[in-house]
Amino acid sequence: MVRKLLQSTIVKKFIPARKAKSRKGDNGTVLVIGGSYIYHGAPIFSSIAALRCGVDLVYTSVPKINVTPTRAISPNLIVIPLVDQKLTRGAVNKLLGALPHKLDSATIGMGLAVQERGSLLLLIKSLLDRDVRLSLDASALVPEVLPLLPDKNVVVTPHAGEFKRLFGTMPPDSKKDRISLVEKNAKDNGITVLLKGATDIISDGTTTYLNEKKTPAMTVGGTGDVLSGLVAGMLAKNRNALESAAAATFINGLAGKATQKKFGLHMTSMDLLDELPNVMKPFDRIV
Repeated sequence: MVRKLLQSTIVKKFIPARKAKSRKGDNGTVLVIGGSYIYHGAPIFSSIAALRCGVDLVYTSVPKINVTPTRAISPNLIVIPLVDQKLTRGAVNKLLGALPHKLDSATIGMGLAVQERGSLLLLIKSLLDRDVRLSLDASALVPEVLPLLPDKNVVVTPHAGEFKRLFGTMPPDSKKDRISLVEKNAKDNGITVLLKGATDIISDGTTTYLNEKKTPAMTVGGTGDVLSGLVAGMLAKNRNALESAAAATFINGLAGKATQKKFGLHMTSMDLLDELPNVMKPFDRIV
């Protein structure tokens, strides 16, 4: 097992250069699916994070009740209404018919209300069948999804509680044991696991990256949604799930440190979004 502490020199290799003559769509198209009557902000954080990551197009699919506030927050988002207030089979089928043909990656689950697990499984399977790379978070992290995911380009991004729900075991406090548990579940399920915490642990079961943040201000709601958007944004440009997850968590951590330095323990996730372009500039390359 290879274990490495994430550093800028490593992450630079994971973020592809942009071609000087590239056209709209060449640098990634992302789909964000989330939101509910209560949690309208989560998919907005993810969508703006994906855009700030440098992708060309972001489609944001939210329940009808959330469409107006989502459109109001940013004209940069292309909003596709879910026909039902919760994720249903009917809503999934309608959504699949409305999606663009060229879709590189998607992130699913942030703030999402799921009417029935079958609708979530239908959505995930349909997107994987279209060769869409996936970042799964929050409501999408249920054990029933695991049989669909082996050896696909999929990243799961649980915090400790979601990790227990997904894999059946609570991550221990011991850092060493925590790392071993992430590695085992990543290998057993053929996926990339990104366990969020004071130290993020990212593993595909063969290689493991550690990202030590030391940013207690990032416990504020929405920072995980920002991370999910970054993972999807990175996946849109790099098919390697482990590299994309590692780059996303490193960038998210850098932005968190810069935001905490500016606002102390009073930052919000909107502040975090504003910091993303500044921390990503050193990784920009044009060829």
